[in-house]
Amino acid sequence: MSINEIILLLVSGVIVGVINTLGGGGSVITMSLFMAMGMPIGIANGTNRIAVLLQNLSATVAFLRKGMLHIKSGLLLSIPAIVGNIIGAMVASEVSESLFKICLSVVLAIILIYLIMGKDKEQITGGHGLQIRWWHYIWFFIIGFYGGYIYIGLGFLILAITIWSMNLDIVTANVIKGFVIFLSTPFALAVFVYNNQVEWIAGLLHGAGNIVGAVMASHWAMNWGVKFVRWFTLFIIVVFFIDLMGWISLQTLLSHLL
Repeated sequence: MSINEIILLLVSGVIVGVINTLGGGGSVITMSLFMAMGMPIGIANGTNRIAVLLQNLSATVAFLRKGMLHIKSGLLLSIPAIVGNIIGAMVASEVSESLFKICLSVVLAIILIYLIMGKDKEQITGGHGLQIRWWHYIWFFIIGFYGGYIYIGLGFLILAITIWSMNLDIVTANVIKGFVIFLSTPFALAVFVYNNQVEWIAGLLHGAGNIVGAVMASHWAMNWGVKFVRWFTLFIIVVFFIDLMGWISLQTLLSHLL
């Protein structure tokens, strides 16, 4: 592994950690980087789970220290997500790049409509128990399956479900998102490890950057509030839409940096 690759893995890890903690979609950068390094899409998908695990562990610990996480509510939503995550990972050995783009386009469109048309709560309400209905368990099973299968855009999908159906502000939704992903990711990672689809060195280097980014972002979310997270998320979605439209190519850009 070259010095350029090591530096790019660490720096991009910080950026991805910030993006995913405040919204989602940062795995587009991770996947583009891994594939630019020559990884097949299946191995890139599996290796990405290392950074996802470390990033959401860091964010969860940071939000827990700030009293933002209601553990019981998070655990209840994590159970169906874990089951779905395992099943999704078991069928994820062959995922086409076109399917990635289709799924991500749909998820981005959903949350983009909300950010433009919807009105978010201005008050941060984290730390309290959530009103969980039976249909939330179905939603989180589907979310878990998607996360185990593809993962890219999972953060946006969880934000859409929790904000619309559970009436959460975007910061609290991010707290729940991080906790659920943290608890469910190890199971998907284990499936990818079993199938020899993980590059540990690249994953751990990128994950180290993710830890730094996640801690930074959790601090910003609490200090800069709902409006900052909302507009940051909107900006990231627009960038990824431009990439999906082919007007820019993150993978080509990262290839040049390598």
